[in-house]
Amino acid sequence: MKNTAFTKFHIERGAKMVPFAGYNMPVQYEGLISEHLTVRSGVGVFDVSHMGEFWVKGPKAFDFVQRVTSNDVAALFDGKVQYSCFPNGKGGIVDDLLVYRINSETYLLVVNAANIDKDWEWCAKQAEIDGLIVGKELYNASDEIAQLAIQGPLALKAMQKLTDTTITDMEYYTFKKLTFAGVENIIFSTTGYTGSGGCEIYMANEDADKIWKAVFEAGEEYGIKPIGLGARDTLRLEMGFCLYGHDINDTTSPIEAGLGWITKFTDSKNFIDKDYLLNQKKEGVKHKLIGFEMIDRGIPRQHYEICDVNGNTIGEVTSGTMAPSLGLNIGMGYVNNEYTKADSEIYIKVREKLLKAKAVKLPFYKS
Repeated sequence: MKNTAFTKFHIERGAKMVPFAGYNMPVQYEGLISEHLTVRSGVGVFDVSHMGEFWVKGPKAFDFVQRVTSNDVAALFDGKVQYSCFPNGKGGIVDDLLVYRINSETYLLVVNAANIDKDWEWCAKQAEIDGLIVGKELYNASDEIAQLAIQGPLALKAMQKLTDTTITDMEYYTFKKLTFAGVENIIFSTTGYTGSGGCEIYMANEDADKIWKAVFEAGEEYGIKPIGLGARDTLRLEMGFCLYGHDINDTTSPIEAGLGWITKFTDSKNFIDKDYLLNQKKEGVKHKLIGFEMIDRGIPRQHYEICDVNGNTIGEVTSGTMAPSLGLNIGMGYVNNEYTKADSEIYIKVREKLLKAKAVKLPFYKS
């Protein structure tokens, strides 16, 4: 099991550590609910160094990224970030990811921790088809980079103390290379998985100690706290953000998952599964991912059956939790088309009991 560059700090602060995606990671510190609410109202820090980072460089970089991802890379400019996915050639999703355009011949792909090896194998295979040199023009830097997600409405204000570059007016899903806490060439990105604003910063492992300490010193007056993976999951679910392995996987298409907005069918973009996904968009799909709120008391969990009033199975829960910001039990799942409209009555089977719920429009949490 791997440690991140910040593991010692988690242990020093008394975090409950668990194995996650091959890493020793903090699931919580003082408690999930309080950590969740800290991010919604103030500023919290997640260690997300377990995420994967692949560099794509050279004259063929644009064409490669444009072919292997679903979103339109041509819409990017230097300093812009894009949410996308890797179609798998069979109608499903290899992974979802972020695409950073450094310049016209340099891109950074940020992938999920649990999928690093799978994603690398997929990208390396595709790179060979496109004539990129694997290990040089496509390079796996995952073990060299540490990453912190500093999230919450006070995050940018707190972090402004650590750089002379203006960051408080940065637009969502943009990034800058800057000097941060005295460390040069930090990638400072206004992205995140919480829906409460903030940033994510990428650094070399050797700079991690200095930056961790500086971040907590800068945020002290704002009540900054370290946050575990437990609250990361409840925060993203309140926003209706998909989690790979739950809401999307190798068998779910981006159209079924409500990710048509990151699947761009432009004339100049010929990407993997384009024809298949375009047909889904035109002809429709048999089931879709929805959000739902529980009406009866009970917490939905992954793989619970979703039923109609007569107990007939109409789908399956992919994610569920008690939402600390809302005081409601919520979930996401795939259901037959006729149950996808807001306020559609559905039932979650919990220990052979049918608990009433209703479909709702995402996100659950509206800031």
